[in-house]
Amino acid sequence: MTVDRSFADRHIGPTVEDLSEMLSTVKVSSLTELIDQTIPSDIRIHTPLSGEGQSEQTYLDTIRQIARENQVYRSYIGLGYYGTLMPAVIQRNIFENPGWYTQYTPYQSEIAQGRLEALLNFQTLISDLTGLPIANASLLDEGTAAAEAMTLLHRLVNRSAADSRHAFFIDRQIFPQTRDVIIGRALPLGIEIVEGNYAKFVEEKRFFGALLQYPNQLGQVNDYRDFITSMHDAGIQVAVATDLLSLLMLTPPGEMGADVVVGSSQRFGVPIGFGGPHAAFFAARDEAIRQIPGRIIGVSQDSSGRTAFRMALQTREQHIRREKATSNICTAQALLAILAGMYATYHGPKGLLAIAQRVHGFARQLEKGLKNLGFNQCNKTYFDTLCIDTNNAETASRIHRLGQEIGINLRSIDAQRIGVSLDETVRTQDVNDLLSIFAGAVDQKTPALEQLSKHEQPIIPDALQRETPVLTHSIFNRFHSETQMLRYIKKLESRDLALTTSMIPLGSCTMKLNATTEMMPLSWPEFADIHPFAPADQSAGYRRLFTELSDALGEITGLPGVSLQPNSGAQG
Repeated sequence: MTVDRSFADRHIGPTVEDLSEMLSTVKVSSLTELIDQTIPSDIRIHTPLSGEGQSEQTYLDTIRQIARENQVYRSYIGLGYYGTLMPAVIQRNIFENPGWYTQYTPYQSEIAQGRLEALLNFQTLISDLTGLPIANASLLDEGTAAAEAMTLLHRLVNRSAADSRHAFFIDRQIFPQTRDVIIGRALPLGIEIVEGNYAKFVEEKRFFGALLQYPNQLGQVNDYRDFITSMHDAGIQVAVATDLLSLLMLTPPGEMGADVVVGSSQRFGVPIGFGGPHAAFFAARDEAIRQIPGRIIGVSQDSSGRTAFRMALQTREQHIRREKATSNICTAQALLAILAGMYATYHGPKGLLAIAQRVHGFARQLEKGLKNLGFNQCNKTYFDTLCIDTNNAETASRIHRLGQEIGINLRSIDAQRIGVSLDETVRTQDVNDLLSIFAGAVDQKTPALEQLSKHEQPIIPDALQRETPVLTHSIFNRFHSETQMLRYIKKLESRDLALTTSMIPLGSCTMKLNATTEMMPLSWPEFADIHPFAPADQSAGYRRLFTELSDALGEITGLPGVSLQPNSGAQG
């Protein structure tokens, strides 16, 4: 008798003997009899589901074909999603390592010391860069974090029954996807959303908070100090959504007076992945510590006086009354926060600053070349994003068309303005290609790329340049060779319980039941490097996956439609 090594046989544990023993224990003769006794006939599906199971190799062949339906262009669209380079030592030893990805969420401190240290590194990174004293160990995504900031400020400002402020201001230059999440969250809570230009906002007593983007969606870097001061004088608290890499060069929002700072850690080594999953961050002032959503990792001592890590604060429904819960900690992105923290640990403060300066330097070179071609760049101060006015819609359309012809996506801000956001992956040839597109649209020769002098100052005013040191802790200044980093990762891995050593005693939104074969495509560029706002014809593979999954879930549940909206860290 040959053994069928199907996918199910590899991944469903019980053998025929095990099954017989279990059936005998519950005193039934077969699975059919067990189902007849436990599931009423009138709610059962009596016809087979469509489709057939696949072997692992057939699945890989199928998913490769689906991957080929996606087209990987160089995307300079920005809006919170950027090309990045995951160091190989991190990709191989964390992202693709079941010793890290199978346990995922650290429910129990005593069996999660490695992950807790890695998450504490992430918190330290966020606190340092944002200029605020406390940070949590990640949230679902930037939009969710901004919505959590809104509800936190609503609770803080309306602490007593006498307080009644229910309007929230959002600057019109925040990311559009963040705006949509905030509006969706505010509606059932009775929070009024008012959108406008922050520079023209007039304080009123009905407002409890405001949200700004730094740099904003056009790439402009604004000094928000005066605005934040005037808000505080009126009893209004301020949240700022920001870009982590830019904060290596820009004054942190916390130093401007921001009460809460949120954002995404995606560009710290985490692939774009068609928009996620990515770990958001959430930092705040000390007075908000009991209100911060998610979990905070703290440092303690064990009974022998040794350093130990614990979840110092966690707001999970199982632990406290549901009506008092501020969030579900399962909405964290533990694995991805660990990746971002390790990226910072590997590069260290000098390496991160060099990456930021390089991105900014390329943006400046691109601006100079575009000015030589006669284009106007709209942002007075910027980090990595240019807003280019082409003067007419026809030129803008031609630029987009020429970009598509050589595999480049640019952002269409409006009929005649184009956004270009540079990132860590950009090389000199990429800047030349961008200049050639704009030159071709106006029938000019591509200008030579101007080299920036080492003594040339960034195009950031002194008042907005960062002066506070970052990542001074020794953990960010020790592991900069691959060998050192490898040993550090393995040391932390050995302090955790994972599927590699044991069955994991707690469940929920973990990745432990995903087969290795299912995880492999996550590293493929056809899935990892697609921008969520790329033209629809470039993501046909993703859309096929979504359609097939929705149809399958609809068939299984008997429902007419299924939402794939993520609501936890398991969204991947």
